[in-house]
Amino acid sequence: MEGFVRRAVEQERLVVALGRAPIVLVTGPRQAGKTTLVGQLADQLGDQLVGSGAVHRFDAEDPRDRARLADPMLALEPLRGTVVIDEAQHLSDLFPVLRVLADRPGRPARFVVLGSASPDLIGLTAESLAGRVELIELGGLRLADVGEDRFRQWWSRGALPPSYLADSEGDSVAWRDNYIATFLERDLGQLGVRIPATTMRRTWTMLAHYHGQTWNGAELARALGVGQSTVRRYLDALTDALVVRQLQPWFANISKRQVRSPKVYLRDSGLLHRLLGVDDLNGLESHPKVGASFEGVVVEELARIVAPAPLYFWRTQHGAELDIYTEIGGRRIGVEVKRTTAPRLTPSIRHAIEDLRLDHVIVGHAGRDRFRLGDRVTAVPVPALLCASGPEDVLALGLS
Repeated sequence: MEGFVRRAVEQERLVVALGRAPIVLVTGPRQAGKTTLVGQLADQLGDQLVGSGAVHRFDAEDPRDRARLADPMLALEPLRGTVVIDEAQHLSDLFPVLRVLADRPGRPARFVVLGSASPDLIGLTAESLAGRVELIELGGLRLADVGEDRFRQWWSRGALPPSYLADSEGDSVAWRDNYIATFLERDLGQLGVRIPATTMRRTWTMLAHYHGQTWNGAELARALGVGQSTVRRYLDALTDALVVRQLQPWFANISKRQVRSPKVYLRDSGLLHRLLGVDDLNGLESHPKVGASFEGVVVEELARIVAPAPLYFWRTQHGAELDIYTEIGGRRIGVEVKRTTAPRLTPSIRHAIEDLRLDHVIVGHAGRDRFRLGDRVTAVPVPALLCASGPEDVLALGLS
């Protein structure tokens, strides 16, 4: 597969973060490209990242580096420049040492720490690093990385680089199947999740069939034959491992009863499709979850584009709903996702505008044209929306 321009947004964020924080924590799922991104950037900029000193690399999955880091203070204190530590979730005593090193006068070294799990699971929250660390979450390839015209392939194969870049559909499917097996049989255990792989596969597969739906712990617990607290623990483990997203509800101060459970999405569309048994675009187009998959890829990509602003969904007990609610530049923005080439202004959108006092609603659709649907409502093609360069660009697509 031909090459592509990769990660300009993330590279810029990393350079800016290193300019203002002594520790930058880069998290993301395995095979998202964290090591490649940081390595390429270090090679390009060298000691310019911190003004002086070399670039020192450690991989906590390499037995030789693990041995060197057995005493982190002894290994890291003499170093000057940029220190890159990969797969830091294996180093339980790392962050207390980094706190001490970050407080040295003159900050002789800055640290880029990479981990394949959430900060909670890595152990960051157990150590107070307030004012010392900046967090960057790195997903797979952005649509902007591969090009708007590649949307369908990117959606079908997912954003993890080896899957998207595979030479054939068969190779992509085989890679994702191997990824799922390795993640369940090895990676979760290395993250400290002590749940049998077969149980987690059943849970993950069931969540794929609930993709885009409101969390129903009782229903899933009955299907798995466990208690609700147990199935919730399974959900949280997959969320902390960065393969599931829990989209929280937005609570408006209105008299209507509102849904209070999160919506659940599998974060990578390619892995979702394999857990659903979908092999390619033809299979996806005919699958009952095609609409939910389309919605999920918009949720996941928009979460990256507007970060650090959070995303929410909104739904009342009477059926009014909005797929995404966020705030950009002090404006209240709603996004509704419709897999159709002819979107229309619905009663739900009108209720959302009124109840949430929205400044604007963007209706992401499967067509090619951008047009007004009504007052404060604009229809925007999903590929164009997902190629937005940042929050202000999303706002401009709706308001201009």
